[in-house]
Amino acid sequence: MSEVLFYHLDRQPLERALPELLEKCLERGWRAVVQLGSEERLDAIDAHLWTYRDDGFLPHGTAREGHAVVQPVWLTVGDDNPNAAVVRFVADGADLPDPAAYVRVVMLFDGNDNEAVDRARTAWTQVKAAGHETTYWQQSERGRWERKG
Repeated sequence: MSEVLFYHLDRQPLERALPELLEKCLERGWRAVVQLGSEERLDAIDAHLWTYRDDGFLPHGTAREGHAVVQPVWLTVGDDNPNAAVVRFVADGADLPDPAAYVRVVMLFDGNDNEAVDRARTAWTQVKAAGHETTYWQQSERGRWERKG
């Protein structure tokens, strides 16, 4: 069974949490696909991943640039996986995919958005019932991610 991680974003926005999590994937040699809820958010995250750090960037691509097979991180609004990613991130209201297609699925949701919290709860119930391993992560007062469930 696949592992499904739920990241409750209440102390920092997606723009701060996502690059750190993607870097960890790349350190492990994993390819990732990030599914966002709209083209506008895809454009914003695309631009952000090039500039979020002064001393580097996160290599990635989108359908505009093409060449998906050489991209370690692929950004999309669809359910495609053109870079053969083993980890799928979903955020900004994107639907959770079938976890069985990945080693790991990561749902990032805004804890200040009641609809996002409700979607995450529903997804948690569904993947748990399907027998996938689920973990829930939330940030501590000091900003470190802690496993809560």
